[in-house]
Amino acid sequence: MSALWLRTRVLGALVVLHIVGSWTPGMSLPQGAPETVCDTMLPFHGGGILPANSVSPFSIETSTSVIGQGQTLRVDVTGVPTGLSFGGFMIQARNRNPPYQIIGQFGPSRDGTVKLMNCENSVNNSATHSNAGAKSQVSLEWESPVDFMGQVVFNATVAQSYTDFWVGVPSNPVQVVRRDVAPPSVASAPTSGGYNPTTRQPYVPPSYVAPNVVATVADPFYNNCGVSKTCFGFPNGCMATKSCTSLSAVTVRGDIYEFELQSGKGTNAAYVAVGLSEDAKMGDDFTIECVPENGRVSMYSSYTSGSPYGVSRAGVPQNTARLVEASVVDGVIYCKVQRDPVTVVQGRTFDLRNNMYHLLVASGTGLKENGVGYHDIGRLPSGSPINLAVVQELGGSSMLLVRLHGAFMIVAWIGTTSLGIIFARYFKQTWVGSQTCGKDQWFAWHRMLMVTTWSLTVVAYILIWVELKRAVWHAHAVTGLITVILCFLQPIGALFRPGPNDKKRPYFNWGHWLGGNLAHILSIVTIFFSVKLPKAELPEWMDWILVGFVVVHVLVHLIFSICLCINHWQVGGIASDRQQTQRINTFQMGDISHHHQHAMRNGMSMERKMDAPYGALRKGLLSVYSVILVLFVVALILIVVLAPIEEFFKSSP
Repeated sequence: MSALWLRTRVLGALVVLHIVGSWTPGMSLPQGAPETVCDTMLPFHGGGILPANSVSPFSIETSTSVIGQGQTLRVDVTGVPTGLSFGGFMIQARNRNPPYQIIGQFGPSRDGTVKLMNCENSVNNSATHSNAGAKSQVSLEWESPVDFMGQVVFNATVAQSYTDFWVGVPSNPVQVVRRDVAPPSVASAPTSGGYNPTTRQPYVPPSYVAPNVVATVADPFYNNCGVSKTCFGFPNGCMATKSCTSLSAVTVRGDIYEFELQSGKGTNAAYVAVGLSEDAKMGDDFTIECVPENGRVSMYSSYTSGSPYGVSRAGVPQNTARLVEASVVDGVIYCKVQRDPVTVVQGRTFDLRNNMYHLLVASGTGLKENGVGYHDIGRLPSGSPINLAVVQELGGSSMLLVRLHGAFMIVAWIGTTSLGIIFARYFKQTWVGSQTCGKDQWFAWHRMLMVTTWSLTVVAYILIWVELKRAVWHAHAVTGLITVILCFLQPIGALFRPGPNDKKRPYFNWGHWLGGNLAHILSIVTIFFSVKLPKAELPEWMDWILVGFVVVHVLVHLIFSICLCINHWQVGGIASDRQQTQRINTFQMGDISHHHQHAMRNGMSMERKMDAPYGALRKGLLSVYSVILVLFVVALILIVVLAPIEEFFKSSP
């Protein structure tokens, strides 16, 4: 029994020794690389064995160097010398630019030599060997994402034996472009000659800088505009410089009505939309929305209501349009949609074959629960309704009324109001004895300037109502409306001004002063708010010009006030200074005889017979301030009228 036990043990030992002796390094990971090495692609070979530093004898070759979104190419892992074999491998496609994320998906192999891996919580984005048998070539199929554009590089770890392996073997870069500008998908005929650096290191994102292929295929949206498709974008005139913030295109082939939409780079748009409008105004429009959701772009049909204004998908058929292609690349939203020729929405028939429509492009940074938010990035309707089937160049609707509104308000509140307040507050004791139309000079100038303000404000407010045809409530509109109301009431209140001796006169004076100054302050705030309005197309640096005006205006008031205080001390001492300050800082709308009577009652008759001291200084400062004020007004008007002023200078010869 003991001899039998001994023979059994010896036989078992020989079997073990035979198995160990026949074991080869290539069988170390017969099931392929584990997903724990997704980031480093570095095999866990025992004994601290490092990757080879020599040039890899293996190469990664692709069937094409340019591929469209959602297309497939062939990738070969092969030995450069014919017949050179390897046992194990792992391969990924990574973005050539930071953050070097893994891109695309591999398909299963037909011969069963490939095992797919799930790295970075994505499915089938890496591949490894399914068995460690010797092989001279492995062919894989790789599909590019539908929402990525840019360059990718295939990186592989290739193990010839247990101790000889290379990590980070790269391919030549492959450019992923929009599908409609890519060559036909190719899954054969790999390109020759992989890119091989002189040394091999543990995997790091490749630093190889390929030729700028993007420059030759950048912004293909603009291709064929005005030739085979009608393009329209925001802001007006941006198609010429290919710099639109949001844009659309319409292509008609028989009964196929195809709409393309794209947001501008760097706009942080949450959506881009195009509407079909009968009147170039927001409201009662049939709209296509493209909205990124959960990493994909979704398309919705919606309807805009005019009163109250809003956008809703409720009750709008979603099966009359089909999303053909979409992507989000570097924050740029793109989608291609095919729409039925005839759609009935909210009882209205939108017949694209027989009717003409304005295109209305819009984009914004906000979303609502069941729709898109306000178009705070911008929106623009086309200048005229068009037959969608006729390819043409299309411009935006006229902004003349908006520009006139802005220019009139700037002249009124930066120019005439600022100067009118200066006359009323600091020049009642200047040009004493000189009159125009029977009124003191200060009062004549003050009245003329304020009447100009009133007239320009009323006209500007009417113009913007003609343009909008509806109430719009935002910060600019609210503060502007309050300013207009105060401006309208000021001259009406002046008509009912109490007499100089009336006990209610001080109340009128303070009320008139408060209303005028409050209107002026609110008007400046309103102009600041206008810089943020998409429709105004004003540059953000216009805020600094407005700040400069405010600083100059405050400094001028400060200098005039100091001169006024010194004058009071010299003329009447501290007591008379208090009385005169109260009198000067009110808006007295009486004639010169009223002022004589008032001065006599306060013991100031001699003061009113001649100009107050420092008259030359006040006149000089007024002249300088007037010139500076004109420069501010002219600069601001040019910015408003030429908006968007950056595009104006770009298009200038």
